[in-house]
Amino acid sequence: MMGKPVKKVVIAGGGTAGWCAAAALSRFLGPLLDITLVESEEIGIVGVGESTIPTIRTFHSFLGIDEREFLRATNATHKLAIAFENWGRDKDRYLHAFGEMGVSNWMAQFHHVWLEARSRGLVGDYGNYGFEYQAAEQGRFQGGEGSRLSYAYHLDAVLYGRFLRTLSEKIGVKRIEGRIQTVDQDSETGFVTALNLESGQRIEGDLFIDCTGFRALLTEGALKTGYEDWSHWLPTDRALAVQTESRGPLMPYTRAIAHGEGWRWRIPLQNRVGNGLVYSSQYLSDEDARQRFAGMLDAEPLFEPRLIRYQTGTRRLTWNKNVVALGLSSGFIEPLESTSIHLFQVGVTRLAQLFPFSGVNQPLIDRYNALARHELERIRDFVILHYKATERDDTAFWRDRQAMPVPDTLQERMELFRETAEAYQDAGDLFRADSWVQVMMGQRIAPKTWHRLARMMSDTELRQALSSIKDRIDHAVAALPPQEQFIRTYLAAPPAHGRPQPAM
Repeated sequence: MMGKPVKKVVIAGGGTAGWCAAAALSRFLGPLLDITLVESEEIGIVGVGESTIPTIRTFHSFLGIDEREFLRATNATHKLAIAFENWGRDKDRYLHAFGEMGVSNWMAQFHHVWLEARSRGLVGDYGNYGFEYQAAEQGRFQGGEGSRLSYAYHLDAVLYGRFLRTLSEKIGVKRIEGRIQTVDQDSETGFVTALNLESGQRIEGDLFIDCTGFRALLTEGALKTGYEDWSHWLPTDRALAVQTESRGPLMPYTRAIAHGEGWRWRIPLQNRVGNGLVYSSQYLSDEDARQRFAGMLDAEPLFEPRLIRYQTGTRRLTWNKNVVALGLSSGFIEPLESTSIHLFQVGVTRLAQLFPFSGVNQPLIDRYNALARHELERIRDFVILHYKATERDDTAFWRDRQAMPVPDTLQERMELFRETAEAYQDAGDLFRADSWVQVMMGQRIAPKTWHRLARMMSDTELRQALSSIKDRIDHAVAALPPQEQFIRTYLAAPPAHGRPQPAM
């Protein structure tokens, strides 16, 4: 099948990942492809990926999605940051905010200047110098056209999948209802040739996208791709998830609150709050986790908590033969930094860029896998950082996290920052230097030294420069409405005339 032109694309599985893939390929390449999605209403979806990062807005722009339409359809709210509580030490709190901190120049990033000012007793908290940071802390937000804020969304993942399904079907994606019973493969190449449904229907294709979740029916069930286990670095393997009634002001950030054997999330939507308890079954039983979770909820649950089992890691190949794995079928990095939706959105975007129109070939597969692997490993390292950089010793879970060896790529970053305060973002890295700095300093990694650029400034000059940055941020944040007020006003506005065109 190498060299056979690719025209028929079959997406196995729906949910958020499947319909993201369908919407993207139909919008990007629709006239060139015949796209079919196969899913069964009888098979549930995980549907708890409710927190996102700003790259989702670029993806929506590519698809020509109207923001108000999206917000209404998914009960979404806006997100400026993640608040990390109890991570460095019990009772600690810091934000990982989107956007830039302070003002940097080509020679030195802002945190070097801040560290110098702090050493002279001239400066307040690091968070005072971030626009998104302060807006999040004060619960203020202004979105839409012309917004200066870097933001993402909290959303209902099930409703998001339905929203994308509607969009996809309007532009030509064919949906087939049915459960996949068997997968046919070419006897010589091993390429997948068709999906056989329980109904007896046979769905042939040239390229298959596996969105069958943890089951990975194509990439693992048929192709035996193999799985690389990362649980020695990220040992949480369970999550309890439940929704509760809304309570308190609507804040534009996710809360990630560490507990003795993991952490829990709190994600505010327009109509309710998503809650979850992430833990390691090696350290906490399922029953004890349920009891603990019940005592942590601040409002009545809307149903019994769902238990989700997972293993952190990745398929050895994201693209194997003529099957591309997206979403949970490709692997899983726990939801601490809200990267799950990003990973399958960037995965299908990358597929559109490297699409095998003239036939699946190994150099194209290798390039796709190399790009995917680099990004995934850097995200993995960033998540591991939260566990490794802790001073908590109150439980065996946290003592073991302190003591564990970490990947060389992460160890080098941590040592570089600790010795010189240097942080960086390489090509292909998702998280910016500002993100690494906020987490490392937020979890008490104290640099021994830093760039001396600010030593050329007197105390008066340095104080005035930093005060000017802070005053501008304070003034800008004070002009923003509370998030709840903004959402009510924004969604009450009439629909936009026409849908924006996808970026070219």
